[in-house]
Amino acid sequence: MVSYLNTVPLVWGMLHGDQRDLFDLSFAIPAECADRLADGRADIGIVPAVELNRQKLEIIRGTGIACHGPVRSILLISKVPFPEIRTFATDACSRTSVALSRVILARKYGVEPELFSQPPHLGTMLEQCDAALIIGDAALVLEPAELPFHVLDLGMEWTHMTGLPMVFAVWGAREGVPRQDPAAFIGSLRYGIERIEDIVRTEHGKLGISEALARDYLTRNIVFELGEREYDGLNLFLRYAAELKSPLEAKKVTV
Repeated sequence: MVSYLNTVPLVWGMLHGDQRDLFDLSFAIPAECADRLADGRADIGIVPAVELNRQKLEIIRGTGIACHGPVRSILLISKVPFPEIRTFATDACSRTSVALSRVILARKYGVEPELFSQPPHLGTMLEQCDAALIIGDAALVLEPAELPFHVLDLGMEWTHMTGLPMVFAVWGAREGVPRQDPAAFIGSLRYGIERIEDIVRTEHGKLGISEALARDYLTRNIVFELGEREYDGLNLFLRYAAELKSPLEAKKVTV
């Protein structure tokens, strides 16, 4: 399972509720979750949406991680105007966020910058590149309005550009795994949603963010129940991602 705050409600029932002991859980960054499915170390995982273009995975429908507007935890931060970005430092933890950045920069701003993979430290990233991608918990500790840079919330950019939700991750099962009943996954999420205050109290201090921010993020920014509009948004994103010029691997930067 992904080790980010936005996954906690999805697995809360598996950790504490009636779904406990149904699965043997482990936690990793999104890209690592995808790799574990690809090489058989895991059968089921919360996988980056873009991975559906790379692996034959069966989506376990009904739950995932999406947004209908600002997502707050996926920020493209630039020291130059967006149409002038030529070099882009990416956080390799999430392949979906990298692909979404490229889609938005190409389609809205007409640029396809060179990518460099770096640890998620904003100062270091912007020392070496025009722009940086900060995602997940590392983005939540930043206050976008106070940054002396140009900032895009990529959830808001996508929904403004397409009129559809953005789906960042889904539950997926690798090829050959018996078909999964979505009820266990939906039940685990609903257990978590009903106990969102417990999650906020438990998790906010670990991240160094306020209870108010954790609560707003989990109840206003993130959408966990996926329906037809969310899957329409997912399908459009997968098409746009597949149409990108060669899926360039980011160059590694050592610091």
